[in-house]
Amino acid sequence: MIRGFFLILLLIHGAAAAAIPAANNSPKWPTLSGNAPLVIARGGYSGLFPESTEFANKFAMMSSVENVVLYCNLQLAKDGAGLCKTDIRLDNSTNIATVFPKGQKTYNVNGKSITGWFAVDFTGDELNQVSVSQNILSRPSAFDMTSPIPLIGDVISVQPPAIWLNVQFNSFLKEHNLDAGQFISEALKEAGIGFISSPEINFLKDIGGSYKGSKTKLIFRFLEQDAVEPSTKSTYASLLKDLNNIKSFASGILVPKNYIWPVGSDQYLGAATTLVADAHKLGLEVYASGFANDAPASYNYSYDPIAEYLQFVDGADFSVDGVLTDFPSTASEAIACFAHNKDAPPKKKNPLIITHNGASGVFAGCTDLAYQKAVEDGADVIDCSVQMSKDGIPFCLDSADLMGDTTAMTTFMSRSSEVPEIQKNKGIFSFDLTWSEIQSLKSQLTSPFYQAGLLRNPAAKNQGKLMTLDDFLEFAKKSTLQGILIRIQNAAFLASQKGLGIVDAVSSALTKATYDKVANQQVFIQSDDTSVLSVFKTSPSYKRVLFIEETISDVPKPSADEIKKFADSVTITRSSIFKFTDSFLSTTYNVVKEMHAANISVYVEVLRNEFMAVAFDFFSDPMEELASFIASQGVDGVITEFPKTANAYLRSPCADPNSKPYSIFPVQAGDLLSLVPSGALNASAAKSTGPCALLQLPNSSSPSRVCSGLASPFKNGSSLVIWTAGRKRKLQTNGRSVSIRCEQGAKQSSGLGIWLGRLAMVGFATAITVEVATGKGLLENFGFVTPIPTLALVVTALVGVLTAFFIFQSASQD
Repeated sequence: MIRGFFLILLLIHGAAAAAIPAANNSPKWPTLSGNAPLVIARGGYSGLFPESTEFANKFAMMSSVENVVLYCNLQLAKDGAGLCKTDIRLDNSTNIATVFPKGQKTYNVNGKSITGWFAVDFTGDELNQVSVSQNILSRPSAFDMTSPIPLIGDVISVQPPAIWLNVQFNSFLKEHNLDAGQFISEALKEAGIGFISSPEINFLKDIGGSYKGSKTKLIFRFLEQDAVEPSTKSTYASLLKDLNNIKSFASGILVPKNYIWPVGSDQYLGAATTLVADAHKLGLEVYASGFANDAPASYNYSYDPIAEYLQFVDGADFSVDGVLTDFPSTASEAIACFAHNKDAPPKKKNPLIITHNGASGVFAGCTDLAYQKAVEDGADVIDCSVQMSKDGIPFCLDSADLMGDTTAMTTFMSRSSEVPEIQKNKGIFSFDLTWSEIQSLKSQLTSPFYQAGLLRNPAAKNQGKLMTLDDFLEFAKKSTLQGILIRIQNAAFLASQKGLGIVDAVSSALTKATYDKVANQQVFIQSDDTSVLSVFKTSPSYKRVLFIEETISDVPKPSADEIKKFADSVTITRSSIFKFTDSFLSTTYNVVKEMHAANISVYVEVLRNEFMAVAFDFFSDPMEELASFIASQGVDGVITEFPKTANAYLRSPCADPNSKPYSIFPVQAGDLLSLVPSGALNASAAKSTGPCALLQLPNSSSPSRVCSGLASPFKNGSSLVIWTAGRKRKLQTNGRSVSIRCEQGAKQSSGLGIWLGRLAMVGFATAITVEVATGKGLLENFGFVTPIPTLALVVTALVGVLTAFFIFQSASQD
């Protein structure tokens, strides 16, 4: 059931303002009309909700440019009722097989035998008993079975600016004595249909006379090039060669996007065709179909859907006249915010764009190419996660384990070992290989979603060379960067177990590169070990960053004050800003606000473009995620593997939520989740075995669903972190004593004190549990009913002595 209140709440606080004017037409567009391309919403906002439902239609209208067109794939029921469904088999996206278990039929549809449940076998009243669902597994199933099959009247009732009807199977309808042309002319003559399309030539010719001189445009829809058009029995590839003939019965064409920008079997773009220019010369409009944020088309776009739209609407030579999309808000952003904006200057006082291993979404992390690409793409700060070789050479790599980011497995598998202080699994560790051995390896571009088929730039998989810290610093100094970020990991282990002084190595390299005196670039030192940060306290030119890997939900003032002793800023994960529930945003934490109140800057990591890394609330759109972290939460920097995307957002005029005529408005956690029926999340989670992707695979004419056993990319939790000063340990680093300050309970901590403390906490919890469960005190349960002064004195004395012991022990170690 539609809950209007929640829908209004979502639309007010969601993707955009309630009334968004059409995309700015002031620049001259290379479209046929000279106006901005149209945004055509296939089934409304079908990237989020089941197609053409009230949720989908209203959300498309409220989140897109004002002149958005709602697109309905028209089918007819047995009694002539019109409904909107893409797949001719209703069982692929409804519960019709459950409602009418004996309704399965097999028909020949345009030369293909298809088995399923068909609208032509049921009346409109019968279909009203059927509920709809998503048929793409990468999309939320939480809204499944909440709406009946949408009728064309449901689309008309929301009063869209324009409606586009596509009649996909007219020949099939005629075989069942149904006439789509008559239905449109009689039942919808007052609806103001703006566009009628079909892949069948005879259908458009038959209805052409009825719309001659009207505002309704007839559009010929091309299917895949090797498919056969039912009227002429010609392939669509052959029909494409005679656009003059198409012009005789249509005012435009709707084509798959690969007709314009072909994608090879390797998933890289080929050269653009001349189709748009050829059609425009004849006066034919060109509309491109197949856009979806969760259906990656080419590695050239680096999983940024905006980049794909711009390829079609922001070219120097041509622009399509409209795009057919499942995510109309993203298409609206591309047209209203990013087109004609390539040379916009960066805004002042923007949050920092900080890389995560350079532009590691495009090239292998921490390589020369990744850092060069990061600078080209507009990063403000590039990062080096420092690792140590066996012979004491500091270099940049995400992890001490070489197995993931290099080809170490092929050469040094015999050198693998278990180091529980570093990680649970076996690895080939940098501190067990010399620098010359590490240099013999090839870098390796990896993807956190490779098991789901979402690879990154495979053509560059092994390109790029690893850099020593000295080389990294030299490269950075010659650039126009605002700063560098140095990550220091595993300092205590390296010093105590391997005799390697990573802190000294970093300090010496910075001094050698004169970064202790550089004024035009800021140096950030990041670590999760406060003792490491303490070492750099004496260098006022360095900013210290505390990395908090755990998910936190609150920062009490005493905790913030404690952090302030060691760090100027913190890096936190996305889940410490938003709580995620089954890939929905459920809560916004106050961590950023509380850190800012203590004058602590906040950086958030790691932002990735892949739709599987982006919550449903962000519409599989990394720009929406950026807007919510930057414009809404006010973070001081974003740590990203795709700095080009962050740079494009910050240069866009729509990055300001108050910009006109369009803005990328931050989402509000919980608004979308409030639309989900009670119990729907648990049901949808049970249906899924893991994240799924809709991929256009090589040598396949249609997208395929690929699922993996990956865990959710979002961490959940609301743990309260109290940062209390711990012990000091002295570790030998290159012959001199360095005081390393660690948090209480760090991996290296051990001893009687910790175990006694744990035992005390367990005992206290046990006593409370027993008293709550039985209504009696712990001693009373053992038979001590009456007060025993001697026993009480003994217990009190014991507690007092132990308390004093631990207090004095802690004080002496601090």
